[in-house]
Amino acid sequence: MQTDSLPVNTNPNALDVTRKMTRYRASIWTLLILAPVIAEVLSGATRLSILFVLIPEIMVWGGGALLARELVRRWRAGGTSLLCLGLALSIAEEFIIQQTSIAPMPFPGVQEFTGRYLGVNWLYFLFMLGYESVWVVLVPVQVTELIFPERRESPWLRTRGIIATIVAFLVGSRIAWFGWTQKARPQLHAAPYQPPAILIVLGLMAIAGLIWMAWLLRGSGHLRKIDSRRVANPWIIGITGFVFGTAWFALISVIFIPHRDVAVWISFIAGPIWAFFCFALVRFWSRSWGWGDWHRFAICFGAVFGCMAISDATYAGWTRTDLIAKFVFQVLAVAGLVWLGRKIWRRELAIRSLDGTVSVD
Repeated sequence: MQTDSLPVNTNPNALDVTRKMTRYRASIWTLLILAPVIAEVLSGATRLSILFVLIPEIMVWGGGALLARELVRRWRAGGTSLLCLGLALSIAEEFIIQQTSIAPMPFPGVQEFTGRYLGVNWLYFLFMLGYESVWVVLVPVQVTELIFPERRESPWLRTRGIIATIVAFLVGSRIAWFGWTQKARPQLHAAPYQPPAILIVLGLMAIAGLIWMAWLLRGSGHLRKIDSRRVANPWIIGITGFVFGTAWFALISVIFIPHRDVAVWISFIAGPIWAFFCFALVRFWSRSWGWGDWHRFAICFGAVFGCMAISDATYAGWTRTDLIAKFVFQVLAVAGLVWLGRKIWRRELAIRSLDGTVSVD
């Protein structure tokens, strides 16, 4: 059979683009899946019995995290900008998409513990700002880039990919809005709720402001601005990440496991102080000499493990099947993190051996 007449693309530029997009596909899908799995499945918010909601979660959480990372890489920005974009995604979820922070909570006995004022569940909103920006965006992006370190500094999407991700995000947002506000809330016997237009407008303004702030702060948080001090031991960083994570979940426990001896306003004041302390400490560490992938892995492992540990203490009402599935998901997550840790350990040893040392702090 003659094949001389078959067209062959010999353009080296076209072949190079094709190779790059094929190479980035694995990292793109890893982030799309990790964002909802870490935030929703491992935390226990999404159980096996409702695992079908993982599809819109991939579209919203995965797509949102991917777009946030893409902007940061195209702007050559740092972690501070990524945090701002994570906060913007959280406000989009809480005010625009599912509106869980502005609608009355559809759970009996929790209204007085949400700090609801001027149409906003302030304590719940505060928790979600930290939870969704960290466990939906910061941690999944960091873990994905640890899996694919050679692709860390590069944008992963072309224009067509950005458009497709935005479309998927909008479609997923519509599905999430309908599934929660029109289906789930009525099943929980919640009264119909129409958010005031002013809250929607304020939410959109806050999102725009945070995106603008992310761009303005694009020069902040770059790891190449290194101080002379030595970084902390990775074990200390990992334990600190665990403590940071579990402590943050205390905010949501005030709502769903009411502590009548703890005033809501105390939690609302303590929360931002704790968040600022966490941000300042991580920024301090990341600007130290020697900060590397082993330290990034340690804090991510601590945060993920803390998220899982807290969810194990709140399994009331779970079916046996959901509990077994939750245990299986957690075992798989720990196994995956151990695999990643071994991979990073070997990589760090190889780098240090080339530098004349063979020890890892």
